[in-house]
Amino acid sequence: MSASSIPNVVSIAGIDPSGGAGIYADLKAFSALGAYGCGVVAALTAQNTQAVTGVHTPPTDFLRLQIDTLFADVRIDAAKLGMLGTAEIVSTVADRLVHFAAPYVVLDPVMVAKSGDHLLAKNAVAMLREALLPLSFMLTPNLPEAGVLTETRAPETVREMYRCAERLRELLPTVSERWVLLKGGHLPGDELVDLLFDGDQMIEMRAPRIDTKNTHGTGCTLSSAIAALLPRCAGEFKPVETSVRRARDYLLRAIAESGRLDVGKGHGPVHHFHAWY
Repeated sequence: MSASSIPNVVSIAGIDPSGGAGIYADLKAFSALGAYGCGVVAALTAQNTQAVTGVHTPPTDFLRLQIDTLFADVRIDAAKLGMLGTAEIVSTVADRLVHFAAPYVVLDPVMVAKSGDHLLAKNAVAMLREALLPLSFMLTPNLPEAGVLTETRAPETVREMYRCAERLRELLPTVSERWVLLKGGHLPGDELVDLLFDGDQMIEMRAPRIDTKNTHGTGCTLSSAIAALLPRCAGEFKPVETSVRRARDYLLRAIAESGRLDVGKGHGPVHHFHAWY
């Protein structure tokens, strides 16, 4: 990728028909932040802003064919991984990412929808740890997901988040640059606290909490924003921290502007294109 190129970024995730989460949301975030978005469908859901009423996963042979066909033709500069659903899908995605040496893999370990519906089979968690964590440049769990990955209780304070971020980083390879972004949105209070950690420096990022129920797809949007920005910020000072800070700023503004949308009766989506309309 040349310095002037527009990055090509792929989302390998699920489809949310309401457009607030999953690949549809990822493509919006990619586009809003100046990346060309591609998508590989790893799951189909019957979903709206209130509930997930069904999940269908494609045969792994077809999932493999999607990835192989895309990567054979399109230069991919970053990959965001979202809902993968089953151990077989996790294994297939990991195998193909290794084959194509995919750069900047941002893993958002989607386990539970905003509605509370489970999106990752229990037997897939071990496969995710074993096969995908070694490939991930950045891991972006929320607190419940972090508890599952570390097999401990989810952090309930910022102090506990620090130790959890350290445990999560221990799950990633130690031989090269790898990052954990532990999202603290589940903690109570008027302030949001996220931790960015690479095994050496722990960077605390704070922001005022926005009072709204429109938080459907916030995790998808943030991880996608980071994936879109990592290739663009590669030549800048502190490129990873810069990418994460810009992604957070984008998401917070999208949440703040979400009231301009009227989508559904539950947890509404964020306004991905707030800068344009």
